[in-house]
Amino acid sequence: MTQTAIFLLCTLTIQAQETRFRFAIESDMHYRDSKHAEFPIPFPFPPEFLPVGDTNGSLETVEAGTFFETSRFSLFATVERDLWTAHAKVDIIDIYDRNPTSSDREWDLDEFWVRYGTEYEPGELPTERGYYVKLGKFGKFERQDDRHLISYGLVGTSFNRFEDAGLEANFDVTPNFYIKASYTTGNPVFIRDPNALAGDNGAPTHNPFINPFPDPPLKSGIVLLYDAEIEGPDFDNAETGLGLGFRFGDDAGQRVFNGLISYYERDLADEVELRGTFYHGDLDLLRGVDEFNLPGLPINGRSKEELTATFWLYFDDATLFLQAVDSDVAGLERKGYEGEFSWTFKLPLWWAFNEAQIFPSITPVLRYSKIDSGFVGDLATYPAPSVWWNWKKLDIGVSARLYRGWRLTVEYADNQFLRGSNWEHNDEYLATVRWRMSSDQR
Repeated sequence: MTQTAIFLLCTLTIQAQETRFRFAIESDMHYRDSKHAEFPIPFPFPPEFLPVGDTNGSLETVEAGTFFETSRFSLFATVERDLWTAHAKVDIIDIYDRNPTSSDREWDLDEFWVRYGTEYEPGELPTERGYYVKLGKFGKFERQDDRHLISYGLVGTSFNRFEDAGLEANFDVTPNFYIKASYTTGNPVFIRDPNALAGDNGAPTHNPFINPFPDPPLKSGIVLLYDAEIEGPDFDNAETGLGLGFRFGDDAGQRVFNGLISYYERDLADEVELRGTFYHGDLDLLRGVDEFNLPGLPINGRSKEELTATFWLYFDDATLFLQAVDSDVAGLERKGYEGEFSWTFKLPLWWAFNEAQIFPSITPVLRYSKIDSGFVGDLATYPAPSVWWNWKKLDIGVSARLYRGWRLTVEYADNQFLRGSNWEHNDEYLATVRWRMSSDQR
């Protein structure tokens, strides 16, 4: 009996040693300065839909002014054993990803997946053939997961900011050629401001049937169409995706080029209920306000398609990310382009504390993005004309590692859109202190 107990104890000890656990906590604290912008729209709102004294609606900065805020507090957990990996990320606070900003759930299971096989980052090269299968909630395979700024570009916001849920598979046919495929829920089409705060679109504070003559503290924002957060695994209008990629680089892995062509397709639902808003996503949003019996946007059919070309280049301490998207949402065509360039400068050892360098590196970042709309709506029949405006956004920033787990990022967004014949601004300044503590941190 004693020998059996000793054997079982030794077996459990060996298994525990083979299983790797990693945990982390991460938080973002900000100084945000959002410039005020407001533009009247001719949509015929009834008086009870508008603040007292206003005769027309308007598109307005979500929350103009200067603020200090903690936008995110996240918990991470990863378990690895042989070729199995399980990962979870829980956002206890995440005000920049709430949709609408103030009325969505306060905590969110942001990522949760199980994977069998080996998945390589865009800057890594496999040494042999391989594959992986992943099940759960995860980001799209063309998403830029190594952004060097806290903010998102217009393309990142519109097409692949949020995680989807379902099944993803990858086959490394050769070390240089790979194929990806996915079958997922599909993110519902909705609207948001591309700056830090999404905007309270359809929040209870905006509902004139509950709160007549609303004048809420968080405005609707100057919005564009985007793929919103899913509410759960619902495959009634599932999305299928396919990607073909190629990569090559040096043996040291310091200089790597990776290119991926991806395509997604699904049918839009008649409506998708979203937490915290009385608006619905997908076709119901595009058809406009039912109560006013107006035609909404010039949609045709219900197919949603995206063709994307994505390129990553890692060259020593420099990185370049390029992405182009051709999107068709029920006949509403848009084209998006985004590029981010960064260069990390390793600094000499000026100061150190507890055997760790203080201020080890600094990374200047330049990102440019634009969205060109191929459709035009009617100002008198749709309350958010900004969804068919052309947009361009220049993000300039610098990110600096400070000390173990601490990072400072300072950035400015020159955010513009073509309203009529004039380029208007909705700019924002953001300074972020990010703190991270992990079980493998040194």
